[in-house]
Amino acid sequence: MFSINNLFSLEGQTAIVTGGATGLGFAITKCLVGAGAKVAVLSRQSAEEGKAALAEFEGKAIFYQFDITDTARVQQMVDRIIAENGPISILVNNAGNHCKKLIEDMTVEDFVSVLNVHLVGAFALTKAIVPHMKANKKGSILFQASMTSYIGQPAVAGYATAKAGYLGLVHTLATECGPENVRVNAIAPGWIDTPMFHKATDNDQPRLEKILGRIPMKKVGDPMDIGMAVVFLCSDAASYINGTCLPVDGGALIGF
Repeated sequence: MFSINNLFSLEGQTAIVTGGATGLGFAITKCLVGAGAKVAVLSRQSAEEGKAALAEFEGKAIFYQFDITDTARVQQMVDRIIAENGPISILVNNAGNHCKKLIEDMTVEDFVSVLNVHLVGAFALTKAIVPHMKANKKGSILFQASMTSYIGQPAVAGYATAKAGYLGLVHTLATECGPENVRVNAIAPGWIDTPMFHKATDNDQPRLEKILGRIPMKKVGDPMDIGMAVVFLCSDAASYINGTCLPVDGGALIGF
């Protein structure tokens, strides 16, 4: 008998999630494991910190200490993960960094450092795994985009450039990989209830009111909202979704 629940299952699949031990990445890891996947988490954290963060998953999430800006070693890391865990069918490019400065204060080095993590590192990791997915005729690749992929915000030139750049990368890779049944998409989180959000708003009531004012649902999202969107886009329920970016924002992009 047909069961729609099976369409959302990731049982038997293995995923790579960058930055998957903290923040939104941790919620993504939790949801992927909950859907049945095994997750290889790449992070710059120490091995002790990373393994402690993933302990609750009882071996379903495995920590690999790695800096994705170390592009010379990306292929070696991908090959190791495949050798130790079997075929990889999901890649979530989630790792990121930030630099909040006006352009006159942002150095070229500041700007490049943000691009190196978001764009260059994600490109290198994706490049390393695409041939593997194409050979297996199965894959879902996701990039963690942002509201700043679409809207203007001050003091985040590097971050906004990187997040907007993901959209172009998604469009190109979707056309290159689609014929081999490898789908490429992005998610654009809105304002989500994370420590970073509270750091920015807890002592800035006008900013909080401005944010809530443009969200039709009048609330910020939960990290698990992002994790569940990842599960959907990686599942067979989204088997004909390719080359798009899904906002998960309570309507903020169209809010007034």
